[in-house]
Amino acid sequence: MLLTALGWTDARETAFATHAAEGLVPGRVVGEHRTHYRVATGFGEVSSNITGRNRNAVAEHSDLPGVGDFVALRLPPDDGPAMIEAVLPRTSAIVRKAAGERRPQLLAANVDIVLIVTALDNDFNVERLERYLALVRESGAMPVIVANKADLPHDAATTTDIIARLAPGVPIHTLSARGAGGLAELQPYFDGNRTIALIGSSGVGKSTMTNELLGRDAQATQEVRSHDSRGRHTTTHRQLYVRPQGGAIIDTPGMRGLELWNPTEQAEPDFSDIEALAATCKFRDCQHETEPACAVRAAVKRGELDAARLEAYVKLGRSQQRR
Repeated sequence: MLLTALGWTDARETAFATHAAEGLVPGRVVGEHRTHYRVATGFGEVSSNITGRNRNAVAEHSDLPGVGDFVALRLPPDDGPAMIEAVLPRTSAIVRKAAGERRPQLLAANVDIVLIVTALDNDFNVERLERYLALVRESGAMPVIVANKADLPHDAATTTDIIARLAPGVPIHTLSARGAGGLAELQPYFDGNRTIALIGSSGVGKSTMTNELLGRDAQATQEVRSHDSRGRHTTTHRQLYVRPQGGAIIDTPGMRGLELWNPTEQAEPDFSDIEALAATCKFRDCQHETEPACAVRAAVKRGELDAARLEAYVKLGRSQQRR
């Protein structure tokens, strides 16, 4: 496998030069497991560990190698595992707060575009989508929203309109991953051997999309529960796949709970549309709850603003007042 198929660039070649002088070889982490990493190189995949020296020197867990990282490897003289001696500088890093722990968790590194996958069914959730958008914007990658399961009996146009108001300027694709040619419009994102990551909650169709985009069944899939459209975890760990057509895919396990590790003002949800409406309310200090002549609530009543989005805006205002 050529390194260019893994997303290797001239800039990464330059960054690797000092490691090459030390006899190390470049590779990209394609799988992360409890006891080892799988690293793809120009001559195949190797099982790798990280040196104890580097592990002890790491200040934060997000600095440890993760899926998508480009690394410098020292190959073993025998059949033992290779050693990851260094992680090359990242162009992007998707990092969240580890569930139930006070530490960061790296989900994927060196991702060019993140497909935020949601489903047009009973499990669609505005606040969850806002958190995913904030996560991607904080990472340095480009967000793209994919509204999957357009073939289901659902008002796709209304939901897509809600998404468009939530994420102005973000590309949105409404499609069915199971339909013939349903993912054709996503193919151009892989041009130039770019790396695409898929994130979203369980059951939205990430594994199905991964299989379709790869042209083979790399990930197991399961049906969602019929009464609430919630899925079960089928992807159990992060994995990078190289496409024969060019580019790479990183599929991630479903995340229902999501907390940003280092939220910034830029990563907070964009409520500029609500703020524009609020400027026309009768009262300057309108809280958009019970006040008369509230332009924001009027927009909800007319169907021009999603009620859940207004609720999230009001909650954000309250939390900021408590800071």
